[in-house]
Amino acid sequence: MAFPDALTIDLLSQDEYRYYLARPDRLRETIAGSPDAATIIIDEIQRVPDLLSVIHHLIEAYPDRQFIMTGSSSRKLKRTGADLLGGRALLQTCHPFMASELGDEFDFMDALRFGTVPLVLDAQDRETQIKAYVTLYLREEVQAEGLVRNIGSFARFLEAISFSHANLLNITAVARECEVSRKTVEGYVEILSDLLLSCSLPVFAKRAKRHLVKHAKFYFFDAGIYRGIRPRGPVDTPFEIDGAALEGLVLQHLQAWNAYDGGRHSLYFWRTKSGREVDFVVYGEACFVAIEVKNSERIDRSDLSSLRAFSEDYPECQRLALYRGSRRLMIDSILCMPCDEFLRGLTPGMPIHS
Repeated sequence: MAFPDALTIDLLSQDEYRYYLARPDRLRETIAGSPDAATIIIDEIQRVPDLLSVIHHLIEAYPDRQFIMTGSSSRKLKRTGADLLGGRALLQTCHPFMASELGDEFDFMDALRFGTVPLVLDAQDRETQIKAYVTLYLREEVQAEGLVRNIGSFARFLEAISFSHANLLNITAVARECEVSRKTVEGYVEILSDLLLSCSLPVFAKRAKRHLVKHAKFYFFDAGIYRGIRPRGPVDTPFEIDGAALEGLVLQHLQAWNAYDGGRHSLYFWRTKSGREVDFVVYGEACFVAIEVKNSERIDRSDLSSLRAFSEDYPECQRLALYRGSRRLMIDSILCMPCDEFLRGLTPGMPIHS
């Protein structure tokens, strides 16, 4: 939509894919044959990594043209040692929609249930679309690209690791649950990261004054996708699933806010070995905020003990508690804010809250 006159090459098309896979140099002929195309868009670039070397030369040969490459996986590019155009290209990530992008169309409860992936938001039956999305990744990205030998083991792994969403990632426990080796699970986790389906959050340990945990926390990239993968049964309480989904929804907004602001901050969590935990720590030159997320419509002083402990170690930090109520409160100099309001106000280029 932004570049209606662009020359577009869609590598999801089998004809296009075979044409350029057989001879990547054909891209030179295509560009030379379209002298009026100021912008060239190549979709799913990871399917033909050798094209990047050709594009590198084309950028030098046609400095007045803009090349845009999009993709949903970096694994093939890393694995094949492709030319990553160092210094000649900007890397941008497209996240699920932020509440501030959707404006009045943002519905907090819908976002908590279905996430904010554009494809899902646009669907008439969002739940069915989420299931189809997960299946598509299993079939198209994982199986078709030969990233794993046993797709059944990977499917069991997806279900097992969904219980780790918004929790410390215990590789050994996940391996035991899906009956594969620890090394296999480590490889599967790397695949999820390369497919942009998940991320890990490291512990904040700068000038640490307490004994902290070492394991990272695991998250799927979207609250709705997490729900689509997470098995549910009689012993799985909605409160437990909603709590993990809420925490993930806040993280995906923080990640988008940071990415669209130039990645000037780093995101962490904080957890002591005694069990005190702050869900998110946003750290950068002009920002140091500790955020606690509570899946409750009420909040009181007892819910803020971890934030108080964190501020004892880091008195320079700003403290914020998010909850599912409707009022702003100030408790022990800690701003307690409705999560819906926080997400709507989170805008790239602007402070986290005012």
